[in-house]
Amino acid sequence: MSVLVFLIPIALLLGGLGLVAFIWSVRSDQYSDMEGAARRILNDPD
Repeated sequence: MSVLVFLIPIALLLGGLGLVAFIWSVRSDQYSDMEGAARRILNDPD
C-alpha cells in the first residue's frame, strides 16, 4: 500500500501535464483546419 503514496501523485502530475499540453495546443490553433489537412492528402500533385 505504500507504493500508492508514490503512484497516485505521479499519475495526477502526468494527467495534469497532459491537460496543460492539450489546452496549449487548442490555444495555439493546432486544431483550426481539420478539413484542409484531410483534403490536402488526397490531392494529386501531377
